[in-house]
Amino acid sequence: MFLEGYGYLVFQGAWLTVQVATWAACVAIVLGLLGALAKLSPVAPLRLVATVYTTLVRSVPDLVLMLLIYYSAQIGLNQVAEAFGRESWQLNPYGTAIGTLGFIYGAYCAETFRGAFQAIPFGQLEAARAYGMSHWQVLRRIRLPQMMRFALPGIGNIWQVLLKSAGLISLLGLNDMVQVAKQAGNATSRQMFFYLVIATIFLAFAILSSLALKHLERRYSIEPRRSVS
Repeated sequence: MFLEGYGYLVFQGAWLTVQVATWAACVAIVLGLLGALAKLSPVAPLRLVATVYTTLVRSVPDLVLMLLIYYSAQIGLNQVAEAFGRESWQLNPYGTAIGTLGFIYGAYCAETFRGAFQAIPFGQLEAARAYGMSHWQVLRRIRLPQMMRFALPGIGNIWQVLLKSAGLISLLGLNDMVQVAKQAGNATSRQMFFYLVIATIFLAFAILSSLALKHLERRYSIEPRRSVS
């Protein structure tokens, strides 16, 4: 029998891990973009908030931060529920996992995007302003497209680490493939076998991600293309 009868559950857990990692990456990119713009903003309070966010998040281990965010949010919800005289509200594990991972890796994306923004040649921005473009037009037409080209390698690294960290979501109550491997190992007394299976799946995800990211880097290479005579 395939994987001692746990094959389908492992597949479901793997699909859940990919889903959470993908949505968390979307949240991280949005937060990272906002954080990078805030750190480059001339408004001092925005720079301060963004600096505190990136410094604190990058200084605390992911596991500790995930548990802190999860339990702090749950305690806060319970207090709000008590204030309104209602029973405690339970956090949705799926949404919480996405939000927590997105919040954590948004800090890393912010630093990556900040460096990419600063790598854009200043002459291009001056030329855009000379043509009469507004600040929003410069951001949309010049800064964002150029920034993404410089940021792709860093974003690729962040995605790989985020994908591995998605293996921690079982701590938030999700039945991902790590949790399935634990349950299957306990039931069959083959813990090593099932953890090796999960490790192999993560390796496959990493290889596929690397191939996809290399394709994107080649496609959006910042190196100028030589004209064909």
